[in-house]
Amino acid sequence: LQQIAKLPEPDNRFLQQHFDRDTQWKYGIRLLKEMHFDFEAGRQDISEHPFTTNFNSNDVRVTTRIDENDFGNMTWSCLHEGGHALYEQGLPSEQYGLPLGEYCSLSIHESQSRLWENNVGRSLPFWIYHYPGLQQQFPKQLGAIKVDQFYGGINKVSPSLIRTEADELTYHFHIMIRYELEKALIEGSLKAKEIPLAWADLYKKYLGITVPDDINGCLQDVHWSHGSFGYFATYSTGSLYAAQFFEHIRKQNPQIDLELKAGNSKSILQWLQQHIYPFGRYYTSAELCSHATGETLNSRYFINYATRKFSDIYEK
Repeated sequence: LQQIAKLPEPDNRFLQQHFDRDTQWKYGIRLLKEMHFDFEAGRQDISEHPFTTNFNSNDVRVTTRIDENDFGNMTWSCLHEGGHALYEQGLPSEQYGLPLGEYCSLSIHESQSRLWENNVGRSLPFWIYHYPGLQQQFPKQLGAIKVDQFYGGINKVSPSLIRTEADELTYHFHIMIRYELEKALIEGSLKAKEIPLAWADLYKKYLGITVPDDINGCLQDVHWSHGSFGYFATYSTGSLYAAQFFEHIRKQNPQIDLELKAGNSKSILQWLQQHIYPFGRYYTSAELCSHATGETLNSRYFINYATRKFSDIYEK
């Protein structure tokens, strides 16, 4: 972050135009279909906060949200939740109701969503294929924007209020803030009524931004209200797993970028279907990672991935 803060940043103003709601919705459905979400075993709807829920592997439902003045809101929500959904649809149906039919852990679940959202869905090869179709849907907004500009814009690093809309790097400060608040709540050094002020203080400290209200502050996520304390850390851990998994996908298939440029993500799904989905809770997270990649969680994969990616974007 300190390195790229000194460099000229990409322009992403083209993302903050008017993008018709219905056209966005149809494009989101198209993205889900092209990442092989099975609509015979699931559906997508609208909600204030995107989420995935399932009743079994044959009934997996995702939601997204649409902001007509911010194209990114819907797009990466669809990809993120689609990654969750593919995992649920890929679990062994014959093991329904048993540990072998359930996801390994929340961190592994988030690795699936973050892999599709970021390692795939914010990559240049992915958009080399998809961008012409997107331009056809929004010719007025994107017709004059080249794919390299689009790629830089969707990966602009900038502090923001909303976790689900954050870039790949500052995203982890959103997680750290919640993690620190959770620890303080659980140990008793912070009371629930003190959360809004503490939240605002940490956003100023770590991201340098002012929180205007609780809707854009401590009430933006649903996790604490339904009791999911300790969940937020899994997003960062999941991102580390995702980078490690994706690097091993690349090692096993050096043609992956060429395939993505041709609109083919099937080999990514096949690797996950072979190495992640079929084992349910047979392994712990560390054991599953070791089984899939030959080593337990190693943060250098994410560091190397982020350094390569953002150095390339910001040094152009």
